[in-house]
Amino acid sequence: MKAPQAEADTRRWLERAVIGLNLCPFAKAVHVHGQVHYAVHPDDDDAGLLDALLHEAEALVALPAAERDTTLLIAPNTLADFMDFNDFCGRAERRLARAGFDGVLQLASFHPRFQFGGSDAEDIANATNRAPYPTLHLLREESVDRAVEAFPDAEAIYGRNIETLERLGAAGWAALDVGPGSAA
Repeated sequence: MKAPQAEADTRRWLERAVIGLNLCPFAKAVHVHGQVHYAVHPDDDDAGLLDALLHEAEALVALPAAERDTTLLIAPNTLADFMDFNDFCGRAERRLARAGFDGVLQLASFHPRFQFGGSDAEDIANATNRAPYPTLHLLREESVDRAVEAFPDAEAIYGRNIETLERLGAAGWAALDVGPGSAA
């Protein structure tokens, strides 16, 4: 997968699913203000992805939040297996902490085959964490703290997301056209 297509697919997913379904009530403002940075790791190696993640973390904290508040690092050609990706995310969090980003940045992750523990692979609730490609999301801790303070009942977001997706159903999710290489 080429980088421009991977970025376009991820933007479409953010706009139609994450913002469109209000899965993350904090995403719209940073998107509208152009504070989301998209980076694509086009290679097929996860070691290089770890290096890219550290580079993106450094670049994120080097800029003011008003310019770049969050980064989505998209990896369309590596870690297609969800369990491998999940293991990689654990290594990535440890590496970020060793690099001094503990308490500064948070790492969230999305994967096209994301599956909550104990759920069936086809459970629509898994779509809350499904993106077109393996994606690492770097968030500023202070921005997350401010957003949670400003949003009443932030811990209820997960439950509302599940309800939204259950109402939407698999056919509704498919109709959003947020998969890889979908029509724009």
